[in-house]
Amino acid sequence: MTIPYYPYALDFEQLLEDYPPAPLASERVYRLSRDELHARKQERFRKEMQRAWEIPFYQRHWKNAGLEPGDVNGLEDLHKIPVCSVYDFRDSIAAHPPFGDFMGITPEDGARMPISLQSSGGTTGFPRAMLYAPQDREVMAILRARTLHMHGVRPGDVVQVMLAVGLPNGGNGLQEAVWKYTGAVPMITGGGSVTPTRRQIEIARAWKTTVLVGFPAYVRHVGLVARDEMGIDPKSLSVRLIDSYLGTDDRTAIEELWGVPAYDCYGGHEAGNMASECEHKNGMHIYEDAYEVEICDTETNRALPDGERGNIVVTTFFKYSAPLIRYNYNDVSAIMPSECACGIRLRRLEKLFGRSDNMVKVRGINVFPEAVAGILGNDPHLTGEYICVVDRDAAGADEMTVLLECAALDNATQPIRETLTQRLREGLGLRVGVELAPRGSLDEITGLHSNAKVKRVLDKRKK
Repeated sequence: MTIPYYPYALDFEQLLEDYPPAPLASERVYRLSRDELHARKQERFRKEMQRAWEIPFYQRHWKNAGLEPGDVNGLEDLHKIPVCSVYDFRDSIAAHPPFGDFMGITPEDGARMPISLQSSGGTTGFPRAMLYAPQDREVMAILRARTLHMHGVRPGDVVQVMLAVGLPNGGNGLQEAVWKYTGAVPMITGGGSVTPTRRQIEIARAWKTTVLVGFPAYVRHVGLVARDEMGIDPKSLSVRLIDSYLGTDDRTAIEELWGVPAYDCYGGHEAGNMASECEHKNGMHIYEDAYEVEICDTETNRALPDGERGNIVVTTFFKYSAPLIRYNYNDVSAIMPSECACGIRLRRLEKLFGRSDNMVKVRGINVFPEAVAGILGNDPHLTGEYICVVDRDAAGADEMTVLLECAALDNATQPIRETLTQRLREGLGLRVGVELAPRGSLDEITGLHSNAKVKRVLDKRKK
């Protein structure tokens, strides 16, 4: 039996030519003319479509919509393809357990190629497995390393990754990216459930962490524990930048707490890191040599013009195991119509405004629970942790209550409740209830220390 050793699984020289890591990507990708970039994208898209037609999920999904091979000849025909989403993948898994039929490889294919199995975080149910072929993992690592370089990571940095390790991609994917393609040193401490928060801080001080990577809620929490419980000013540590998935969170509070810049990026378990901020922090540059990103109407899935908000819909150009073709992430953003001052010609995503499938309708008003962070993120009385609870009162009317963690809950903080209520009413366009909670009391509901995506809404009407 021939063992499929990883070093022989890829033509690495060709891989690095096709998807150059930073800093080579600056000249070979970032500054291509739109015509040069489009030609590259067209070729890769056609190959990805050929691969997708070999996979039962897409055969079924597309033929149900009346598509046949040959109907889509290039990116100009993208609108003909029906979108799919995580809900379609879940249906595929239910009908074809345990992995579904949206992947073109199975564990048995490990006899001919090295296969990696990682999963979603499982925050909304049982984890969704994803099998990755060697090309999938390497390109994802290169693209994540591009983001780190764009944020300022350089050889010799000590990068402390406070993301979940184990089945989820978070910490494992960062280790591959940092170790292989940045020259920096990965230090994978994991989330608070793996390495307690106090120990995270002790390690950062002892081993002179220069870069922190983590979700904003946990990065903020670590800084507050250092300052308020351990008497250590986060600014006194050697950290010089924060790499995060800011989403709807306000970076200002994190930057003031740590005294360093915090940068945003966008990615997903299925496709990897798709876009990143540069030093201007004015939108996230999309890695267009690897992805086609559309913004589509949340109701009709029709592609929208630049500047209009809708769902992020992604098509990959490099995935072998499970290509994504018009995959709806249900994250709401927009394509910025202007070019960035940095000179990179890649299109940019705006910040995230929330999740369309997280949006709740309360008394006829659409509310993104994530918007609370932007409204109250800098309030000194609060830790930044919150959850929105939606329910119906005895008369059947919809009500939303926002539970807010206080830095120090005592009688003196109670008078601020009305102020917070007023600020939320102005920001959300809706009167909501406000309850103040002791520090750390929401952890079990939000999942902060598990360091998966933090939960921000609990809709009791669905029970």
